Amino acid sequence: MSNAFVCIMGISTVFVGLICIILLCSLMSFICKLIPEKKAESVPAPKAASGNESISGELAAAVCTAIAEDLGKDVKNIRIVSFKKA
Repeated sequence: MSNAFVCIMGISTVFVGLICIILLCSLMSFICKLIPEKKAESVPAPKAASGNESISGELAAAVCTAIAEDLGKDVKNIRIVSFKKA
């Protein structure tokens, strides 16, 4: 086989592959436009925390994890005494 034939086959293979990718993307875009979008249900706004309410365990765990990650320590070594609303 000649070098020119190999080059032409390689280039044509690449371009055929690219054309197939473009066609698949266009087809998927067309299909996605046909499917109706689901509207997000309205979620009630969270209650404003007053000074008397205690914070949930999930929120405390998230805060402790974030602080431990920032300090580079294990969560077990961090003890949060109190939370103050800023």
